[in-house]
Amino acid sequence: MFTSFMDQALEQARLAGARGEVPVGAVVVADGKVVAAQGNRTRERNDPTAHAEVLAIREACAAAGSERLVGHDLYVTLEPCPMCATVISNARIARLYYGAGDPKSGGIVQGPRIFTHSQCHHVPEVYDGIGAEAASEMLRAFFAGLR
Repeated sequence: MFTSFMDQALEQARLAGARGEVPVGAVVVADGKVVAAQGNRTRERNDPTAHAEVLAIREACAAAGSERLVGHDLYVTLEPCPMCATVISNARIARLYYGAGDPKSGGIVQGPRIFTHSQCHHVPEVYDGIGAEAASEMLRAFFAGLR
């Protein structure tokens, strides 16, 4: 039976938005349990690599004691950018579940399509559209508030 962990990723996105970050959240799951949960922290840390996916993968790798997360799933509220897609591949994430597509900065089905590149070492199973409306609405509200 499939259990989605997108609600936990959406909660991380809400927390990120409350901190003034672009509201994107990610959770890493192993054996049906969340092992890492993070939201964007690029502004807070003055770090352009502090995307939710990267932070969650770093946390999960530390917990696993390995740079590879074979058998782990990643849930993220927005289609990963090219940087994050490369990290996902390098970490050997088994399955990627994401919510909203990102026509501007996506790297999975938009833009460079990292997983189709001949130099991509590992391609996870990819499932999109999970929690897409909630994630999209959160992003729309965040950016409308900036205008």
